Amino acid sequence: MAGPRITRAYGAVNIGSFRISAMIMGQDENGAMVVLGSSHRKSEGVKRGYVTEMRAASLAIRQALEKAEASAGTSVSSVWIGCAGAGLSSHIASVEIAIGGRRIEEDDIEHLLYAARDHIQPDGRMVLHAQPAHYTLDGAHGVANPAGLHAEALGVDIHVTVAEGAPVRNLIEAVQTAHLDVEAVVASPLASASACVTPEERELGVALIEIGAQVTNISVHSAGMLLGLKSIPIGSNDITDALASSFGIRRSQAERLKCVSGSAMASPTDHSEMIPVNAPGEEGEGPLARGADEHNRISRAELVAVVTDRLAHLTGEMHRALKDMGFTGSRGGQVVLAGGGAELHGIAEFVQAALGRPVRIGKPPRLQGLPEAHATPGFASLVGLCLYAADDPVDIRSVDPGYQPTRRYSGFGLVNRVFQAVREYF
Repeated sequence: MAGPRITRAYGAVNIGSFRISAMIMGQDENGAMVVLGSSHRKSEGVKRGYVTEMRAASLAIRQALEKAEASAGTSVSSVWIGCAGAGLSSHIASVEIAIGGRRIEEDDIEHLLYAARDHIQPDGRMVLHAQPAHYTLDGAHGVANPAGLHAEALGVDIHVTVAEGAPVRNLIEAVQTAHLDVEAVVASPLASASACVTPEERELGVALIEIGAQVTNISVHSAGMLLGLKSIPIGSNDITDALASSFGIRRSQAERLKCVSGSAMASPTDHSEMIPVNAPGEEGEGPLARGADEHNRISRAELVAVVTDRLAHLTGEMHRALKDMGFTGSRGGQVVLAGGGAELHGIAEFVQAALGRPVRIGKPPRLQGLPEAHATPGFASLVGLCLYAADDPVDIRSVDPGYQPTRRYSGFGLVNRVFQAVREYF
């Protein structure tokens, strides 16, 4: 018996520094999401989230999507793309209109959102998202839907996500050169949150840390809203490079050592355990690693020491970023790790000890058709792109025009407004 009919398909391409992945996800007539096809391949022409060679990047994008289309048995002409680099950052803009004590109608909300478009301040950067985080009634925070309520003044806090314009345009051009239209560019932290952070966590307060190959993105969520995000130009490839440099080996060897034998946690047996530098079948190839025995083996203790040294540097940067965003003390909460770097053995325990916060590994939800190889933290952003597209969140730039006199918060007024929101939610 045939299953539910697919009513709409979403295409997504995640352009990373380590791999480029593609997915086609369908939504059936019951609203359930089904993975129709997915694929990934080695990244080309991309470094630290920036396109550095247009032709190579476009070819890799085309090949990844064609493989996804082949496994899906269908094709797409447009895709949602993720942006992990390009200096992602965010801020909150607050706008208020007078209501006069009457009942708030849907038109009032539309007028407010339209008026808020004039208060986006990208400061020369490209706006990726301008989404209503939550509404306020006479200054009271945390209103999800004000329609039908009475108030003297209706306000909204808009979360604005921006990036450097030129790198984003390069991402778009790389996809277009691969003969695809771009539906939208989605900040990677928003996409990943759609896949691996629960609504309850977003309500109570959570920090999502996505460790990519060359970029780590940190976003803070609470009361169902994204409060802020920061991008750190460090990733799991830095651990690979440190291993290659420390032992004088090839990057391919270092990557295999990290993935197969690497760990973020030391154990009492590490000093007695010897790890072969070469992969099976490669014995005798290449020079001996620095400090290796005659069989080209290194001690697991030395391997773990290099890994944890680089992780200590990364978690130090994580701590500073979280502190800057107010995710400290009683205002902090759960931390979720995603991205390919989150697949390192023992990393949750290491980060938990370093940050002093409960940490869990974030994975995509169990979706029909999702291959086991893609049900991992490294593909959270890819899966999240499709889920984000299907959710179709409101962006104030698409709201129809209307008119209402508005009051804009600025200076200390805006600082106090944001501080009150953060204090309430953390």
